[in-house]
Amino acid sequence: MSSGEETTAASGVRGHRLAARDVTVSYGGADVVHGAAITLRPGEVTALVGPNGSGKSTLLRTVARLQRARSATLTIGTADGGATDGLALTTREFSRRVALLTQGRPTPGGLTVRDLVEFGRYPHRGRWGRPDPEGPAAVRRALAMTGVEDLAGRAAEQLSGGQLQRVWLASCLAQQTGVLLLDEPTTYLDLRYQVELLDLIRDLADSHGIAVGVVLHDLDQAAAVADRIALLCAGRIVAEGRPEDVLTPERLTHTYGIRVDVDIDPLTGLPRTRAVGRHHARPERLSTTS
Repeated sequence: MSSGEETTAASGVRGHRLAARDVTVSYGGADVVHGAAITLRPGEVTALVGPNGSGKSTLLRTVARLQRARSATLTIGTADGGATDGLALTTREFSRRVALLTQGRPTPGGLTVRDLVEFGRYPHRGRWGRPDPEGPAAVRRALAMTGVEDLAGRAAEQLSGGQLQRVWLASCLAQQTGVLLLDEPTTYLDLRYQVELLDLIRDLADSHGIAVGVVLHDLDQAAAVADRIALLCAGRIVAEGRPEDVLTPERLTHTYGIRVDVDIDPLTGLPRTRAVGRHHARPERLSTTS
C-alpha cells in the first residue's frame, strides 16, 4: 500500500493518513499524556499497547476528538494528496473520515440490530433528512463483514456482550470512513470471535486501504495484527516501530514491571511474549508423575 489515499471499488471507502503531533492531555491539572505523536497510514494497522493507566485509550480518544487536549495538532490526508486540519473540520465532516469504536457503549432499548448499525450513517444524511442512497448497501455490507446478518431483526437488548460488540463494530464500518479507531475491540469476545475480529482488522487494511489504530492489551494479538506498534508508559510513547523491534524482553520488562520473556513463534515468525510470575516455575509444577 502506498502512503497516499487508497480507494476500493468494493466499499467506496478512501483511506486517509491521520497524523497527530504534540498531543498533551490533562486530568485535574495533571498531564496524563505527554507530547505524544502518532501517524496512521492507509493500509496499515497501528496497535497501541502498554500497562493500565499508560494513556492508550486517552490518546486514541483524543485523536478521535472525543477527549479535549491541552495541546494537539491533527492533520488528515485529502483526496488530492494534500492535508487538512482535522481540528478545524465540523463534527459531521470529521465523522466522514474517522470512526471510533469505544469501550462500554450503552445498549439503547427498543432498537433492533439493524437500527444500531444504521446509526453509523448519520454523517452522510445531513440535518434536513437528505437522502442517503448508499446507506442500505453500506449497512448490509457492514452486517455481513461482522457476521451479524442473522441478528439484524433481533432486539439489541437481547444480545450477549460479544454479539453487541460486533454490532457496534458494524455501525462503525457502515460509517465508511478512511480511518478506523478501535479501543480494546476484543473485550467480551470469545476466542473464535477475537481471532475473526483481528482477521477483519487486517482485511480492512489490506483489502480496503483503511488506516487502523487499535488499543490492545494482548501483546501477542498486537504482534499478529499490527504493522506497527506504539508502546506507552506513564503517558509517553516509549517505543514505536515494527513489532519485532518494539516487543523486546528488556523494554517490556521495564515497562510492565514484571519479567517478560520474548521468543519467535515458529509457526508465524512473529514475536511471542510470556510474563513470568512468582509461581510459574514451582518445582512441583515441573515434576512429572507416572
